[in-house]
Amino acid sequence: MLLGTATAIGCANIALIKYWGNCDPDARIPANGSISMNLDGLVTRTSVTFDSSLSLDQLSLNNQAASAPALARVVEFLDTVRRMAGIQMYAYVESENNFPMGAGIASSASAFAALSLATSRAAGLELNERQLSQLARSGSGSACRSVPGGFVEWKVAACDIDSAAESIAPPGYWDLVDCIAVVSQAQKPTGSTEGHSLAYTSPLQTARVNGAPERLDICRRAILEKDFETLANIVELDSNMMHAVMMTTRPPILYWQPATLAVMHAVTAWRKNGLSACYTIDAGPNVHVLCPAASASDLNNLLRQIPGVQQVYQAHPGGPARYL
Repeated sequence: MLLGTATAIGCANIALIKYWGNCDPDARIPANGSISMNLDGLVTRTSVTFDSSLSLDQLSLNNQAASAPALARVVEFLDTVRRMAGIQMYAYVESENNFPMGAGIASSASAFAALSLATSRAAGLELNERQLSQLARSGSGSACRSVPGGFVEWKVAACDIDSAAESIAPPGYWDLVDCIAVVSQAQKPTGSTEGHSLAYTSPLQTARVNGAPERLDICRRAILEKDFETLANIVELDSNMMHAVMMTTRPPILYWQPATLAVMHAVTAWRKNGLSACYTIDAGPNVHVLCPAASASDLNNLLRQIPGVQQVYQAHPGGPARYL
């Protein structure tokens, strides 16, 4: 017997103010709030079917059987939904990305946002956006930001167990473009979950977290006022601070590659010469270069000329996770 089948898609997102480190690792409650922009066209499509004929949960990722760690993470998530729905049936999960996984382009965010919608509906639950954001957070912290649309803030107060994300501006509010300079498509050696657990071994993490509310205010205001210069400065500062924490944890995490630094230096020089652009880097080597839409074509061409840049994706602000 089939209990239900549902399919959903979720966008990746790029954090403008970063999430790194948890105050409650088990519930994935972050040490500080964060702000992100959903990335239109960079999506995970996920289908979930609960089927009484299954003796175990099954997971297919990009048309291949998933690894044991990936399956275990999804089974844990499915268990959460089963408890919520009061069911025991196993599920078949089929998920596909149209961009590299595990390379710092928020594949877990899009994946668990899509999985939250598909699994809850297939299990017969009807959840609102806030509840879906909270559910997505249980699978991957940054996934809670891929449930709402556009420019999104994940709010945190006193390690609140009800922590969730909400939209602060819709996708069409400000036509920014994220030009993602891909310098590596390999799975990163240290996953984000492990990285979060190491954050407080860095002597810099407490200062980074303590200054986050001010950076959030500056970033939020820059978005609402469409002030690119202010956005550029705060986004680069926050990205550099997160990577400084990573580099000073025990053991240290160094995601950057030579081409990563080449893009960072190039973007800094281009902005000094009048091109509106700024960089930010999630947990990986690939560089997200933000710019107003009018500059995207020129920026794309410039990035492709940098040695080591294998590919450039372009994404406008994306909408919320949705059912298909």
